[in-house]
Amino acid sequence: MPKTRSAATPRPSAAGAAAATATAKISFRSRKIVKAPPAKPLSVVTVPPPAPIPPALPALSAPGELAAALRHLSAVDPLLSAVISSTDSPAFTSTPSIPAFHSLARSILYQQLATSAAAAIYARFLALLPSAAAVGPDPAVSPAGVLALAAADLRAIGVSGRKAAYLHDLAARFAAGDLSESSVAAMDEDALLAQLTKVKGIGEWTVHMFMIFSLHRPDVLPSGDLGVRKGVQELYKLKALPKPEEMAGLCDRWRPYRSVGAWYMWRLLESKGAAAKKAKKGNASA
Repeated sequence: MPKTRSAATPRPSAAGAAAATATAKISFRSRKIVKAPPAKPLSVVTVPPPAPIPPALPALSAPGELAAALRHLSAVDPLLSAVISSTDSPAFTSTPSIPAFHSLARSILYQQLATSAAAAIYARFLALLPSAAAVGPDPAVSPAGVLALAAADLRAIGVSGRKAAYLHDLAARFAAGDLSESSVAAMDEDALLAQLTKVKGIGEWTVHMFMIFSLHRPDVLPSGDLGVRKGVQELYKLKALPKPEEMAGLCDRWRPYRSVGAWYMWRLLESKGAAAKKAKKGNASA
């Protein structure tokens, strides 16, 4: 019988043998290890502490505070000092005082009206409140009392429909606790301006007047008030009426008693008008 051949192991091709030989000859070089310089320690940045908030000054009605304001203003502004020396001093009296809500409600009623007409409407407004005649006007003007008045009741005494809505909005915010006597007294000028101008019908000018004449805040500058701007123009002999945004720089030296400086600007303007009226009368009689 013929012998059976065993399966032969396949021989590698010439190309495969060459590749194997080349692979065997490849040498692997070790990578060069680059040593990084030691990390620099992080520098410690010292953050300065926040500047301390200066304590709030006492109200102008506090004992001795108005005198301190007049001394300061006379020392820092010679031109204003001359006005102070020739004008009667203001009176920021602490009594009788009325609550913040009452004061703000009265401010709304007096808006854009002649003094005599506003006073008549205000008196009729007080008469609408049931306890006004018995215990006086102060405790009667409360949020609950105002909310109990219908808009028709207010219109019947001469209050416009818009002002009636303003009064109800103010009363609702006090009744809900968004505003209160204690919070109004505790807020600084910026916070108080932001909160009160949320009330319908109360703008920046009303808040400034409230802060000066009801809260007796010492450092309020009603830069948008035309009378104060005209007074500053007259005081410093400016060619043009200063813009509201220029007032802060012009009156910065009055800090922290800009409320008193503003009060004297109203008086300066009044005295100028009185002098002009007197001169006109003299020329007419000559």
